[in-house]
Amino acid sequence: MVFARDAEEALMTAAALVNTLGEDGDTLVTESDLDDFLARWPFTGSRTHDAAEVAAVRALRPVLRRLWTSGDADVVAAGANALLAEARALPQLVRHDGWDWHLHATAPDAPLATRMGVEAAMALADVVRGGELDRLRVCAGEDCQDVVIDLSRNRSRRYCDSGCGNRANVAAYRARRAAS
Repeated sequence: MVFARDAEEALMTAAALVNTLGEDGDTLVTESDLDDFLARWPFTGSRTHDAAEVAAVRALRPVLRRLWTSGDADVVAAGANALLAEARALPQLVRHDGWDWHLHATAPDAPLATRMGVEAAMALADVVRGGELDRLRVCAGEDCQDVVIDLSRNRSRRYCDSGCGNRANVAAYRARRAAS
């Protein structure tokens, strides 16, 4: 394990959130889309289930993408600090829903987008503190701009979960076959 379980989960969730706005369009448009996203990437706390909540979560995506792809620890640290300061984050140890002790930095009744941003900021802070910025990547697939968190032990993850690795391997195989 590279990071604490909650940090890994927050990084995977942040990547999934950023990837809802991709080459194939926006998959986070309606309240129902947000419900579907949260079914896969759950967050505890209150929800308003309205268009304003969806808009606030959508507005978080470009902020996280900019931090994810910057490649600069100073940029990531400043961005994480800004998200934490804006939310007036106050880290606390909590246990709930089958999770052992982990950090939350917002109240359960804070807006969903605020909680999501703070969780991502706390995880990005761990990335910066651990000197692991190179684990934040953009998919190496041709024509893919999805972000990827490489949690592999040997730092070998290059592709997103959308089949880009398979497509690259098939293309390489076909190129080798054509060359011989």
